[in-house]
Amino acid sequence: MAATPFTSPSIIVALDFSDPQQALQFAQMLDPCRCRIKVGKELFTRAGTGVVEKLVSAGFDLFLDLKFHDIPNTVAGACAAAADLGVWMINVHALGGRRMMEAARTAIDRSSHRPLLTAVTILTSMGDEDIHEIGLHGTPRDNVLRLASLARESGMDGVVCSPLEAADLRRQNGAAFCLVTPGVRPSWSVGGDQIRTMTPADARHAGADFLVIGRPVTAASEPLEALDAIEEELLRV
Repeated sequence: MAATPFTSPSIIVALDFSDPQQALQFAQMLDPCRCRIKVGKELFTRAGTGVVEKLVSAGFDLFLDLKFHDIPNTVAGACAAAADLGVWMINVHALGGRRMMEAARTAIDRSSHRPLLTAVTILTSMGDEDIHEIGLHGTPRDNVLRLASLARESGMDGVVCSPLEAADLRRQNGAAFCLVTPGVRPSWSVGGDQIRTMTPADARHAGADFLVIGRPVTAASEPLEALDAIEEELLRV
């Protein structure tokens, strides 16, 4: 499948550390020209905006993965505040609905710095039983496709999704819609708590623009060698 406009670099290293200093020290080993980075809820809650500002100042394109999900006005304010930090990408939760996503879009469009705005569809840790337990009908794939369509109609630049749905989402939404895929695991890594996973090469071939990879890199005995191996795999796609 042809590559989309959102490409270089395509690897997003998830800094899933509880210690802010450890996260910053690890980031020093990385090259902003070779990868982007992601800061999620735990690190942000422990360190606040300071760690984000330091990483952005170091030259990294930073994905602030906080999955905003609240009433429209609250989410709009949070998105505007995130944009002011100079981050590259932020996300909201598509289950917040059309009005919430449209409010987020308006807030970003009014900001002097406009990061990519994506929506989470269904978490990669959720399977059929989880979907049914919370009252959603159909399979994870059915819900991902429906929520992605709503996200696109609501002005999102793309979605965060399992790589297993990337090919279907690419066909449904076209090349200009950004696909960010966690749940990417090299064949030599342990699966962890994500159950809808795919290798980096397969995810890229399916149409994913950005591959979020955490523990296979951050928990490796030789993190840079792990990153090298993933990059080499992607060069063969």
